[in-house]
Amino acid sequence: MRKLIAFDDETMTALTQLGHDRMATLQDLADEAFADLLKKHGRPIDLKDALRRSAGVKRKKS
Repeated sequence: MRKLIAFDDETMTALTQLGHDRMATLQDLADEAFADLLKKHGRPIDLKDALRRSAGVKRKKS
């Protein structure tokens, strides 16, 4: 699913530079940011995570 998100010029410049520094696309940065946000608020990140949580299994840290 595609959604349009607007950034101010300074934020876009900072994100572009971070992407270049990390050799990541804007999509990679967004995926990481949204996964972190979901984790912070105790929401499952994907179906596998949701099933693990419903079964009461703790996720192993890498």
